Amino acid sequence: MTTIAEILREASLALEAAGSPTSRLDAEVLLEYCLKVDRLHFYTHPEQALNSEAAEDYAKKIDRRKKGEPIAYIIGVKEFWSLPFQVGPSVLIPRPETEVLVEEALMVMRQRRPRGWRVLEIGTGSGAVAVALASERTDIRVTATDLSGGALAVAKCNAERNGVGDRVLFLQGDLFEPVTGRYDVILSNPPYISSRDFELLPLGIRDYEPPDALLAGPEGIEFHRRLIFQGASFLKRGGWLLMEMGEEQGPGIERCFDAQGGYETAEVRSDYGGAERVVKARRK
Repeated sequence: MTTIAEILREASLALEAAGSPTSRLDAEVLLEYCLKVDRLHFYTHPEQALNSEAAEDYAKKIDRRKKGEPIAYIIGVKEFWSLPFQVGPSVLIPRPETEVLVEEALMVMRQRRPRGWRVLEIGTGSGAVAVALASERTDIRVTATDLSGGALAVAKCNAERNGVGDRVLFLQGDLFEPVTGRYDVILSNPPYISSRDFELLPLGIRDYEPPDALLAGPEGIEFHRRLIFQGASFLKRGGWLLMEMGEEQGPGIERCFDAQGGYETAEVRSDYGGAERVVKARRK
């Protein structure tokens, strides 16, 4: 039988040869999932032997990773806002930098304290942002939309899994199509990869994650423009629109706000890596 130390060494070398920049970490995360132990166990019990069933399951997952499939899709879960989220090929994998969008939304809501905040998320995907917000505040009701029925099925599972299923309403449709009424906060992590930049994405993203959740169009801010112009009709006076964005997209998005004319001056917030990440503006 193969021991933990042996199988980790072999898997790390195989992943390194396949081009993984984090080969040892990938090998450990996948083995942790297969054995249902924490990674400390690998260092305290390196001599432990794997039974044939576990070794076979692990080998299959390593093969998938060698082909470039993201770890999150292989194990079916990704942490966001310290919460577990089910993920799969129908949804974009939640990323740490998107937590800045959640932070900014919570900051906006701290500025005043009405009961019954109405929050709308456009393009919810896995539901990570909507669920994270609902988990932080019991005084908000979130409506979350997505064009993809598959994504909404995943999002609903994640809301239930994290105990907020009764406070998040999921609706299927394009942007604001299924929505009525006005909201205190509208937020979105829209597609913002331009057609040119899409071809330059790492293969693990371009070949596995849903292109509709990534690709915006020739400029990369096509969805931002639609959100700005359509969103004004769904915001209460003094309400906020917050959107994640790509690097160097700030000036173009700010021009969209100016052209619409119904918002105060837009503000840009960088993520913890220093990249401009979130733009927000208040409805006049």
